[in-house]
Amino acid sequence: MTTMGAGMDIEAGRRHGALLAATALAAALALTGCGAGDGGARDTAGSAAEAPAANGGGAEKDSAAGAPQAAGAGAPDLRIDQRAIIYTGTMRVQVDDVDVAAREVAAVVTRAGGFIGGDQRRSAEADAVAELQLRVPAAKFAGAVEEIAKLGRQQSREISTQDATEETIDLDARITSQRARVDSARRLLARATSITDLVSLENELGRREADLASLEAKKRRLADLTALSTITVSLAGPAAKTTEEKAETGFLVGLKGGWAAFVASLTVLLTVLGALLPWLVALGVPLAVLLLVLRRRRKDPALVAPVSAPPPVPVARSAP
Repeated sequence: MTTMGAGMDIEAGRRHGALLAATALAAALALTGCGAGDGGARDTAGSAAEAPAANGGGAEKDSAAGAPQAAGAGAPDLRIDQRAIIYTGTMRVQVDDVDVAAREVAAVVTRAGGFIGGDQRRSAEADAVAELQLRVPAAKFAGAVEEIAKLGRQQSREISTQDATEETIDLDARITSQRARVDSARRLLARATSITDLVSLENELGRREADLASLEAKKRRLADLTALSTITVSLAGPAAKTTEEKAETGFLVGLKGGWAAFVASLTVLLTVLGALLPWLVALGVPLAVLLLVLRRRRKDPALVAPVSAPPPVPVARSAP
């Protein structure tokens, strides 16, 4: 009996120890899980807190740099330095010496990094006129115009601009799309299995490549116009005529125009008579002499042949 009681006490002690160990393990696992959950929550909260801070810092940095914020993704850049502007200018300057002024204009264009696209000159006296077509970088356009205006007395100036930003963007999109079409046609041509398909795909590829070349040529032309501005400069000597006068209206203007037309018509008539006068002399003098002779013959009876009377006709008598 004593032995059996001792065995039961040992078994009960073992069960009690196992129960305590299980309870301690469960408590440890629960504590570990709570710690991990708190750490993850802290990490998530920290990330959420850092993201606005980072965005705020970026916004402050962009604001400090002066760059405008787009309303949405893909919004166009409307800054003036990002737009494609075509500048065109026409001006007339009166100078003392046209040749010297033309050389100074060439020096101005060279300093600006441009070149002279055309040079037309008339006469070499005081009424000389030279027309120069200048191509200067767009960034130096205004400075070049001001320098040229200081070479003499500026008589006229006309500056025009054209915004080609939308046209440039449209050309870029069309070129990208056309290049994709050309690549697609080339892939289809590489997989062609019959002569009919081969010929058809070659023709289609040729048309697409021609369209692509045309678009690229337009893009190059547009890029040239936006990169280099055009200035047409007229250099006039001291005695050169001014620019075209404005149209005038009124009675006196009409009278003046009518008199000018009358004088011009009379001049034309006299010119025609002068051209016909030699023919009138050559043909009219002999004709006048002939008419005079005929008229005299009609008036002089001696010159007219007498008309003889017919012989009398005998009268027959009857027998008694």
